[in-house]
Amino acid sequence: MDIESFRDHCLAIRGATESFPFIDPNVLVFKVMGKMFAYMDIAPKDGVFRVCMKCDPERSTALRAEYAGVEKGIHTPHAAWNTICLESDVPDTLIVGLIKHSVDEVIGQLSKKKQRAYYSN
Repeated sequence: MDIESFRDHCLAIRGATESFPFIDPNVLVFKVMGKMFAYMDIAPKDGVFRVCMKCDPERSTALRAEYAGVEKGIHTPHAAWNTICLESDVPDTLIVGLIKHSVDEVIGQLSKKKQRAYYSN
């Protein structure tokens, strides 16, 4: 998956927003209900674009064992975030599923009232 396709999939999430909230002007953040579900550096590192997404810790471990393109999260609690190398051995369909999974992880940490509001719209 290329970086533009990743961005398009993130922005297709209901209520998703994008911003550059950090001092580093190259870090693009995607949020839903004001909470970050993914971020990426818009400049490649060593020719590779990397994106970080929230993930269930057990699933993170399994993904890291299965795919060379899945690494520990950068600048985040490693158990709850993965770094995905785009255009790697990680299938595009899995990346799309991980975007949704990341959103579900974020929404699942909100109050029940906010969860109902998100899923009912």
